[in-house]
Amino acid sequence: MKIIAFAGSNSSTSINKKLVTYVSSYFQGHTIEILDLNDYEMPLFSVDKLAKDGIPQLTLDFAEKIDSSDFLLISLAENNGAYTTAFKNVFDWLSMIPERPVFGNKPMFLLSTSPGARGGASVMEIAKNRMPHSGGKVIETFSLPSFYKSFVEGKGITNSEYATELATKIEKIKDDLLM
Repeated sequence: MKIIAFAGSNSSTSINKKLVTYVSSYFQGHTIEILDLNDYEMPLFSVDKLAKDGIPQLTLDFAEKIDSSDFLLISLAENNGAYTTAFKNVFDWLSMIPERPVFGNKPMFLLSTSPGARGGASVMEIAKNRMPHSGGKVIETFSLPSFYKSFVEGKGITNSEYATELATKIEKIKDDLLM
């Protein structure tokens, strides 16, 4: 199985990139490619830019990565209760590719984390409701609250309750996808 993983953030110190990288380690034995949104920096979407210049090549490149995968692992950062501008911009450009579901009808595991106690709950709610309408088959979700209290680099999730929840969900995903 080929897995494309990325964080919905362009921060060089993204905690969501740390989370998605950690979670991807549970899928040993599979091909995993971790993308960085900074490698897909596109002009700010507008219909005027679309009409003038067409769809940026980086959009097509990102779509190709999605299409080459069997499974998407996405950790969504939250900014003011919604997607980050970086993620939303990629999403908007992808939605302009004619006759193509944005997320390629791929199964996906949605993650989120934040420094706060809600763990990105607002962006997760938006994504759970939006992704099925955009070619994403959400098979599971996981939010990690209080990142700096619940996660240690090199160790992973240190809160046993959250670690168990994540492990259980990953086993379910493996059972569902590899049957």
